[in-house]
Amino acid sequence: MAVNLRRIRHAKKLTQEELAAQAGLSMRYVGAIERARVSASVTVLGRIADCLGVDPCDLLRRTS
Repeated sequence: MAVNLRRIRHAKKLTQEELAAQAGLSMRYVGAIERARVSASVTVLGRIADCLGVDPCDLLRRTS
């Protein structure tokens, strides 16, 4: 999820701070998810996906 989140967030030209504000999360938490230091709950996954305009599966899909 960490790699996909960072890739999609960059493609949408959002900062961690902007994404966190839109999702109602702390910027530190979003950063920790992107660094794979913490796992996001299903609820948080859905909130992030909504803010990015993607299906939650896109955040979980294995990259090659």
